[in-house]
Amino acid sequence: MLRDFRSYPDLEASFRARIVVVTGENGAGKTNLLEAISLLGPGRGLRGARMAELGRRRPGQDPLPWAAAGRFENAHGHFDVGTGTAPPSPEGCGGSDRRAWRLDNAPVRSAGDLAERVAAVWLTPQMDRLFQESASGRRRFLDRLVWALEPSHAREVAAYENAMAQRNRLLSEGRRDASWLGALEDAMARHGVAVAAARRGLAARLNAVLAEGVTGAFPAARLDLVCPLCGALGREPALAVEERLRADLAAGRGRDAAAGGAAVGAHRADMMLIHLPKNLPAELCSTGEQKALLVSVVLAHAALIAEARGFAPLLLLDEVAAHLDAPRREALFAALAALPAQAFLTGTDSALFAPLRGRAEGFRAQPGNLLPDADFPMPECA
Repeated sequence: MLRDFRSYPDLEASFRARIVVVTGENGAGKTNLLEAISLLGPGRGLRGARMAELGRRRPGQDPLPWAAAGRFENAHGHFDVGTGTAPPSPEGCGGSDRRAWRLDNAPVRSAGDLAERVAAVWLTPQMDRLFQESASGRRRFLDRLVWALEPSHAREVAAYENAMAQRNRLLSEGRRDASWLGALEDAMARHGVAVAAARRGLAARLNAVLAEGVTGAFPAARLDLVCPLCGALGREPALAVEERLRADLAAGRGRDAAAGGAAVGAHRADMMLIHLPKNLPAELCSTGEQKALLVSVVLAHAALIAEARGFAPLLLLDEVAAHLDAPRREALFAALAALPAQAFLTGTDSALFAPLRGRAEGFRAQPGNLLPDADFPMPECA
């Protein structure tokens, strides 16, 4: 259910099949729909948009309050998740810059609590340059994978970033209160090492699946972490790594004040993806090979999470078929059909999804609406 979300004034739709295909012209609202689904879990969704960008706009007016809700069925049973613009409080707080969540119509303390029940992973056209652009995008991608395996990871990341932001502000203002800075650096050390440990655990488990190759059409791969904290955790106890980070932060206050941020910590991590048959890092592979590597990661991750947690993440694949050749498209469709997960695929050309007829439920996106696609009726086996 969507209310005044982006291009959708009022939408209710039921997605019952394991594979859902949404086609339509550019600008019809396909990606908006996937973004709304992605916002039912923790985080800022597949676009990373600010709250004020999500409400439907009328000409010359401020964005409207918006809402999105989904009804789920998985290992936790049946439950409803809702999110949207927070209503104003008696003190006047709320409005378009604050977001609220509800679980079975009851308030949720934080989005991290939803990670216990809902997980989503996505591929979008904007991620085609994941390996050419900054480390921050790769780090966000990595953390989404970790959230689905370790729900508490979202809280650890948030606590680390909050402590780091407060420390940066104190240093930028020239306020060198040793006790205050020491407390913030202690929090950065504790939460930062927990974040690094969770990333390291995800990489080890995911690599065990990736090394076998997801399907013959997608390459075997390895995820490498470029992170001194992760490396240190492989050599010594976590408490020793925490103590060293705490000392490094205290010793680097002057340097960090001049630079405007901490030179060490979990926020400096990066990830690499290696194409194992060619022994090449992803950034040296072709665009098609990079897309195939990302598909390998997403498929392997879905299988891993399904085994570990009893339910798989939602897979949101925006325009992914257009960037794969015919054999890889058919291999992707076959892999999705075999996963215990619900996958949403979008595209402008419905012909690309022809092999999914009889296995997928289809919709046509139109501005502000979503209609059943007669070429993709509900599969009998769904």
